[in-house]
Amino acid sequence: MSFILRRILFYIVAFLVAASINFMLPRLMPGNPIDIMFANAGNTLPPEAKKALAETFGFVERPLYEEYFIYLKSVFSWDFGISIKYYPLTVLDVLMMALPWTLFLAGTSVILAFCIGSMLGVYAAWKRGSWFDSLVSPSALAVQSVPALVVAITTLYVFGLVLQWLPTGYAYAPALDPGWTWSYFGSIAYHAIMPVGTLAFVSLGGYLITMRNNMIGQLGEEHVVMGHAKGLTDSRVRYNYAARNALLPSMTAFALSLGSVMGGSLIIEIVFNYPGLGNLLFQGIIARDYPLIQGQLIIMTLAMLTANLLIDFIYIFLDPRLRKA
Repeated sequence: MSFILRRILFYIVAFLVAASINFMLPRLMPGNPIDIMFANAGNTLPPEAKKALAETFGFVERPLYEEYFIYLKSVFSWDFGISIKYYPLTVLDVLMMALPWTLFLAGTSVILAFCIGSMLGVYAAWKRGSWFDSLVSPSALAVQSVPALVVAITTLYVFGLVLQWLPTGYAYAPALDPGWTWSYFGSIAYHAIMPVGTLAFVSLGGYLITMRNNMIGQLGEEHVVMGHAKGLTDSRVRYNYAARNALLPSMTAFALSLGSVMGGSLIIEIVFNYPGLGNLLFQGIIARDYPLIQGQLIIMTLAMLTANLLIDFIYIFLDPRLRKA
């Protein structure tokens, strides 16, 4: 219990620090959203409108410390204000519309990459030196070194433009009306093949290499040797004795990836024009939509810290030594 309480206290402090940095970053960015709106209007708006817009979106001149406490109040009340780009929608409404798509896209790809990469890494370490290890491990290193942008554009060009097997954008066919129908969910799955596959492909190599290295370190440990000496089957020694301990470092990387799901995959969502949080953040940065940027960064921070806290709890289950720490 003391371990859990210490971790919870640490993450509360980390959240407050991250929220404070989130408060400062947009204010250090060049440009002002109200000035950008006036520039886009071609100076056709009267000067009085500028003051009214500033009051509407909360850009009122006040001391910095006063702005900070108003910001903290909005964070804990989940009132991030009105979005500048998507006016008159609130920031929370805009984020909630994009959240399900990011959870589906990035969440599915991260889980697929972790499961497939970890299983391949375990088997490659168990069969180290074999043709399987000689083929899979260098391939994983090669895949890991390729930028996600290159993989995404190549996939889009080959399967979307040349072969025309898969759609090149959107989360579902625009002609369909959203609803609980097989055609709607089938269209979602069909449009997600390329972005999910691309994101899982670029992440798989890291999990594979990490798990392989961790597994090789475990194979020489005494508990693994004892498992062989007791006459246990290879599969039981491989997974129950070696893989369980080798999984611990990989869980940290998995937590970081799972926490970053809330931010979406910026590159993948932009290339495939997917309506997730990553694409939304990109649009908000272009429009200098400070409330939208701050709201999303707060959600990303909270998701990252929550994922790490859950992994700390899982560590207690996987490593009994922590229960007595």
